[in-house]
Amino acid sequence: MPRFSIIVPSHGVAGRLSQALDSVLAQSFGDFELIPVCRTPDCSAADVAAARAGRDSRVAPVHSPPADGLAAARNTGARAATGTYLLFLDGDDVLAPGALAALDARLARTDDVDVLYFEHERTPWWEGEPANPAAPLLASAPDGAFAPAAAPRLTGVQLPAWSAAYRRAFLTERRITFPDGHFTDVGFGGRVAAEAERMAVLREVVVRHLVRRQGSRLNRPGAHHAELLDQADRVLTRAAELELPEARRAALFEQLFAAVLKTAAHPRRLPSGPRTLSSRPSLSRHSPRRAFFRRASALYAAHRPPGFRTPGGSLGVQHRLLARGAYTAFRALRGANRALAGALRAVPYPRGLRTRLRYRLHLRRPLDPNLAVYCAYWGRGYTCNPAAIHAKARELAPHLRSVFLVEAGQEHTLPPGVDHAVIGSARSWEVLARATYLINNANFAEGVVKRPGSVHLQTQHGTPLKKMGVDQSTYPVVAAATGSFAKLLGRVDRWDYNLCANRHSTQMWERAFPGSYEQLEYGYPRNDVYYAATAADIARARRELGVPEGATAVLYAPTHRDWETGFGAGGLDLAAFCAAAGEDVVVLLRAHYFYDRGAAGAGGGRIIDVTAHRSAEDVCLASDALVTDYSSIMFDYANLDRPIVVYADDWEVYRETRGVYFDLLAEPPGPVARTPDELARVFRDGTWAGAESAARRAAFRERFCEFDDGRAAERVVRRVLLGEPPEALPPVTPLAQRVPAPAATTAAPAALVRS
Repeated sequence: MPRFSIIVPSHGVAGRLSQALDSVLAQSFGDFELIPVCRTPDCSAADVAAARAGRDSRVAPVHSPPADGLAAARNTGARAATGTYLLFLDGDDVLAPGALAALDARLARTDDVDVLYFEHERTPWWEGEPANPAAPLLASAPDGAFAPAAAPRLTGVQLPAWSAAYRRAFLTERRITFPDGHFTDVGFGGRVAAEAERMAVLREVVVRHLVRRQGSRLNRPGAHHAELLDQADRVLTRAAELELPEARRAALFEQLFAAVLKTAAHPRRLPSGPRTLSSRPSLSRHSPRRAFFRRASALYAAHRPPGFRTPGGSLGVQHRLLARGAYTAFRALRGANRALAGALRAVPYPRGLRTRLRYRLHLRRPLDPNLAVYCAYWGRGYTCNPAAIHAKARELAPHLRSVFLVEAGQEHTLPPGVDHAVIGSARSWEVLARATYLINNANFAEGVVKRPGSVHLQTQHGTPLKKMGVDQSTYPVVAAATGSFAKLLGRVDRWDYNLCANRHSTQMWERAFPGSYEQLEYGYPRNDVYYAATAADIARARRELGVPEGATAVLYAPTHRDWETGFGAGGLDLAAFCAAAGEDVVVLLRAHYFYDRGAAGAGGGRIIDVTAHRSAEDVCLASDALVTDYSSIMFDYANLDRPIVVYADDWEVYRETRGVYFDLLAEPPGPVARTPDELARVFRDGTWAGAESAARRAAFRERFCEFDDGRAAERVVRRVLLGEPPEALPPVTPLAQRVPAPAATTAAPAALVRS
């Protein structure tokens, strides 16, 4: 029997789950079993859990449908547990280093109590200082094991379920489980404290809780707040049945109704419409706020302990109004407090620019239901996923009027017939204010307002190998260039949908850009062409780029280095590479889009500079192989099933300076070269297109080309712009059934090997 069973529900946190599980597996104390609770056997979280289970026999995943909720997931994990003590860890939290050893030592000194409470640290995902809210609650508790009467204010309702260790036999004997519904921690924690006979505390941080950007889901507006009353009723009823001492009942009552009054006084938590907060017919005629207050007043009268003394100050006034059922007076008090807070707020933020003043005026006009605004790479032109979606929308949703935003001077890059507006112009602000649909692969300007009824689609522009978003915060060079993470996340808050090409991206975007958007695992529309292009299309692309007939075109596409200020071909002498690789090799040089204004330098001879060419997809189609370092172009190029070589001469520097999500050199899409000589040899001896290269590429495609099947743009248009339900969309074609665009040579890639 293991000392600890650690239960980790994973619903909705697949992106952070790996960190939670790894924080457990990295503990110095190893006598535990780890039970991830996944929603289905084939979800992203289940993949993460299965990977750990394959490496460590202490990991034993179980499954609980997401519709059953958090309580059922925890109960499922508890039923599967065999440990002496149960620990509950949210899937986006981590155990502090040495936590299990500290718990084991404390339990040994306190002779295996029923419940051991410990401290936790609330850590912001982005900016701000961590806090330890459990410390004051535990400070006055006795030092050793104690009976609950010795610490009457330790009621369990103010601590989350993951801030304690529970003796499994105690929970089983008392039949204590998590109650269904919202605020399940209140019901569970209150009953545990009420029924425990021996407690102890550990004044040490055990769990680091990552605070959600939007705050707790429980604090969001909705009818679910009525369930707080259900949990309070349940806990207080059980306390009365157990005939708890007066001091304990009074503390429990006070703490529960402090939470109830906080909700009643918070205007945004309870909806103001006619919907009921209760299934009771007697409450159905009241507004949700009044219904909540009236039921709370009834519970207050039913459960108030004899001799209970109301607290002082404003909270005491609220207690007295609740006891009297005086909703009108309570509402007036709440309104007075809000008015005072409003008077103390700073003056409105000034806008300043004339075009933005016009923008504010346009915001007062209704949304245009048939207007869609697109933008790519901060206005660099008609390209990437937004362009592919725009083209498909003209086919499937011709009723929509589309406007592409571009920088001044980029108007000539737009195809004929594509309406546009220059970024910063009066018209650009007008369409941004009126559009129902806004599609971007980066982010719209800081001042753009997310209007109710508008739909923002973030398409992204690559699969993340390097750290992105808030995950960059621990890398000083990148963080300095990124700017305020709070502002970044303010832009993320505008997103309704986020597009993913594979489940790796789904998990990493969830970590990098925490928000309330919906992930669309549809593939990247820009990659559709890799399954639609014909041999004639590829021949045309090669002619336009100037690739000599019969040449082996190697696309060289290095990424940007955050510590460099210019482009230097990634430190590779391309002329020397061509000379060493073979007489028929030419290089298509494509620098990062940061250098698309000619900064890469002119080509010459066997080096063709294609940096300024607007279509990265055409360049990929024209090539026979790709050489890159850490650029996300490798994930898109893998759809073509053509050879990929990784040139990683500064991997250690890049990994430490920029941060990465996985070890590319351990899981590459093809051969890896660390020096110019190795790179030339890979091409000279045919390794680049050999059997081992193909095997690595196949594994890479299985992982990263999951949803790219040539119909991504169609799925996006039908779901986002036409509002079709997910079940009506074209299913993703299995990888084995896809046929990529043919290579320029008539032979298969493996046959390109020269003797």
